[in-house]
Amino acid sequence: MEKIKLIIVDDHQVVRDGLKKYIGNDENFDLIGEAENGKKALDLIEEHEVDIVLSDLNMPEMDGLELTEKVIKNYPESKVIILTMLDEPHYIKQLMSCGAEGYLFKNSGVEEVKTAIKKVFNGETYMSDEVTEKLTQYVIKRNHTNPEKKKFGFQANLTKRELEILELVIKEYTNQEIADKLFISVRTVDAHKRNLIEKTGSRNIAGLVMYAITHQLFDNL
Repeated sequence: MEKIKLIIVDDHQVVRDGLKKYIGNDENFDLIGEAENGKKALDLIEEHEVDIVLSDLNMPEMDGLELTEKVIKNYPESKVIILTMLDEPHYIKQLMSCGAEGYLFKNSGVEEVKTAIKKVFNGETYMSDEVTEKLTQYVIKRNHTNPEKKKFGFQANLTKRELEILELVIKEYTNQEIADKLFISVRTVDAHKRNLIEKTGSRNIAGLVMYAITHQLFDNL
């Protein structure tokens, strides 16, 4: 099995040491290096082939948001997973727009972090249940305090198939699982997901979740 090459980016040494202990010793991963901020992380990515950037959000010199934007622009083969302890509404809003492929809070268990890394490496996106819950709370509060922003219906003119796929995406089905459930190919799933992101004006799966909650597309949201 191909090892997943990753770097750990966090301004706290104790966090980096903890992640190195549990992830660095896993035979599925190849820990390329560590960095204390986004600027040093970019130096590592420039020097090495990196599959996954596991990054904190709030760091000196260059934070996780700016790092994510630069990785997407300059190193699209590398994917970013944000691992943060910041769950205030304005940080949640920033997470929605930065374009990372994974979002977890730092109280996540080691196995969940490993699962997120593997899913993102395999072309999926990952949001922990807590991130999804905080996102839901943020959207509900925003709609309550700003009723003019609350819109219902199908503004993006989504098709029945796109809605089916969106619901499964929100339930964290993989592309293969969606394909199997709907009896379509993985390539077709990918095409529908690209259309969903384009139609809803989202940048990533987190944006799609936010859209679905805002527009109350499903009863269980």
